[in-house]
Amino acid sequence: MSVVQTIYLAGGCFWGVEELFRQIPGVISTQAGYANGILTTDVTYERVCQGDTGFRETVRVSFDPTVVALGRLLWAYFQVIDPTIENRQGNDVGTQYQAGIYWEAGDVGLGTIIRRIADEERARVEAQRLPFRVEVQELASFFAAEAYHQHYLIKNPGGYCHIAPLEMRTVLAALAKG
Repeated sequence: MSVVQTIYLAGGCFWGVEELFRQIPGVISTQAGYANGILTTDVTYERVCQGDTGFRETVRVSFDPTVVALGRLLWAYFQVIDPTIENRQGNDVGTQYQAGIYWEAGDVGLGTIIRRIADEERARVEAQRLPFRVEVQELASFFAAEAYHQHYLIKNPGGYCHIAPLEMRTVLAALAKG
């Protein structure tokens, strides 16, 4: 019996991030939601979009590490975000679109691996004399997004996404090659 691990990925609008990770073999489930804000109740899309809650549009990704390694998931993540900008991905602008990688409190081992991989990415970005703007921290809170946000691009195949369909297919193909 394998152990399920969970990470939380904020990469701009959660629709595309969820759709990409949902398709990766070894990912057991995905859920769009809001992470690390200041509210404890009434966490809604409309409230988060006001820009004063601190919440990030985030996808909870539960995966089987015997099928897909955390490093492969984070590789895919860094392929579809711009780690050099703050509070924006693609055409989506606002504090809710801040990129971030989070792990559950107490999961020290997972946090250590995430920090190591993020530090490698930070070094790659900063070697190009660019700022690294991805939040890398323990998860403070997570609230599931409204039902209409869950698997949005399956329900709305023509819906907007800052991750272009070709980019998504390219990342998935590279993961399949190993």
